[in-house]
Amino acid sequence: MRRRTPTAGLALALFAAVTATLTTTAASAAPAPVSAAPALAAAAPDISVTNVQAHLTQFNSIATSNGGNRRAGSAGHTASVAYVKGKLQAAGYTVSEQVCTTCTYRSNNLIAEWPQGPADQVVMFGAHLDGVSAGPGINDNGSGSATLLENALVLASQNPSMTKRVRFAWWTDEEQGLNGSEFYVNSLSATQKGYIKGYYNFDMVGSTNGGYFINRVTSTTAAPLKAYWDSLNLQPEENVEGQGRSDDYPFQQAGIPTSGYAAGASARKTSAQAAKWGGTANSAYDSCYHRSCDTTANVSATVLNRSADGVAYAIWQLAVGGGTPTNDFSVAVSPTSGSVARGGSTTATVSTATTSGSAQTVSLSATGAPSGVTVSFSPSSVTSGGSATMTVSASATATTGTFTITVTGTGSVTRTAGYTLTVTGTGGCAGGQLIGNSSFESGSTPWTASSGVITNSSSQAARTGSYKAWLDGYGSTHTDTLSQSVTIPAGCASYTLSFWLHIDTAETTTSTAYDKLTVQVGTTTLATYSNLNKASGYAQRSFNLAAYAGQTVTLKWTGVEDASLQTSFVIDDVTLQVG
Repeated sequence: MRRRTPTAGLALALFAAVTATLTTTAASAAPAPVSAAPALAAAAPDISVTNVQAHLTQFNSIATSNGGNRRAGSAGHTASVAYVKGKLQAAGYTVSEQVCTTCTYRSNNLIAEWPQGPADQVVMFGAHLDGVSAGPGINDNGSGSATLLENALVLASQNPSMTKRVRFAWWTDEEQGLNGSEFYVNSLSATQKGYIKGYYNFDMVGSTNGGYFINRVTSTTAAPLKAYWDSLNLQPEENVEGQGRSDDYPFQQAGIPTSGYAAGASARKTSAQAAKWGGTANSAYDSCYHRSCDTTANVSATVLNRSADGVAYAIWQLAVGGGTPTNDFSVAVSPTSGSVARGGSTTATVSTATTSGSAQTVSLSATGAPSGVTVSFSPSSVTSGGSATMTVSASATATTGTFTITVTGTGSVTRTAGYTLTVTGTGGCAGGQLIGNSSFESGSTPWTASSGVITNSSSQAARTGSYKAWLDGYGSTHTDTLSQSVTIPAGCASYTLSFWLHIDTAETTTSTAYDKLTVQVGTTTLATYSNLNKASGYAQRSFNLAAYAGQTVTLKWTGVEDASLQTSFVIDDVTLQVG
């Protein structure tokens, strides 16, 4: 956890008996007596606290081997990501690393999705994997990370039928201001945000003098977490200490329902809390918060076990179905947008996937095309898991403008995907230069840039005029970006992106690229330059973008500078000439 800065009823039949209190490796809170609960017909699994503790031991060893900590951007954090990723990939998860380019310490989020259940119905569980530089960060937040990892592995091993898609996330750079989770949320489209039906956060879930706290405890989203702890007679309370201080906050700000467990940080346990939960009144929930003593000895196995089992209960209540899996599938279109001139055509690929049950025949159709535009599929039906080519053709009199085409797959259920189509008024290739404000003389529009990047500062000369884009040059850890979205027409013979680049640096090395500039179209990297490419003047750089004809793409330049000795990446006269 970072430091602070300026319902409808559920079926609550639970386990026949509550898991016995486990011996802790450090002093733990002694909870109030718990009465047995009625049996559950389709019980969530009991998560082995021993297995969770084994992951914590690995995190502690990683810290010990890497300078004593797992801070974002450090070797300890990188090794922690590799450990979790390896376990998940071996279990069959779809795993990806997301580079956080706006984080204080450039580092990676880790996202893992269990490939069952409808892709547009997602329940997400997250914890930050980084710690502070003062210690190994085992309760904060190895406890949340290990709890989610073991739950993910148990879900994979049981492989139940799914009513929703479950996505796990291990965030970076939380301790510097929730940067990793914020970067992830900002990277999602409105549609992708709408797929997430709830986000659950787990930050410090094993505090030795811990309490039982739930984010937004009275909300419908919190109901399954509260139901499990209620069954243990724990009488959970609102997580007041953690409000706005952990990775649920960016999701909440984006309008996504949130909740989560916490056991407390540096705030002190009240007498009333000690009376019902045990432990020491007027002492911190975690006396080793952000200290070197936050090791495996700083975790209550009792609190940790109840948190881990509560997560499993929530997963099974929210996303796991009983009996025979329902046959279901998903539909996606790639690319998601395209352009066609009157008299022309463009294509896209429609992909399907079996998300639960057995493969089935999916018939494809489209709606939303304007007058004079036809949409066809080859083949017109596929077995889920297969793909088809979608061809969009415009007549000489087709209605011009931008339209949303809805691609529908029909089988035992109906699933849809969107495609944005732009129809232009001229046939063939109109040609021309597509970049707006290509020499930056008209301010920032239509560019999107970090503060101060588009400038007329005399410290670096423009190639033409007075303005240019100047990325980095601070001589300290820094990231700058510059981007513009552009629609590339189909039907042209040439597509040439060019820009003039001047690299000025104080680095003296002739072998090590300390500072880098990455050039991208969409998610594809076109080139990377560094301090090793320094030159006294501007040099023109050119790329063929014919592969992106008929698409709307984002051109992006990202400059990343290390902690010392400045490198300036100065860009001017950007053009995308088609003809």
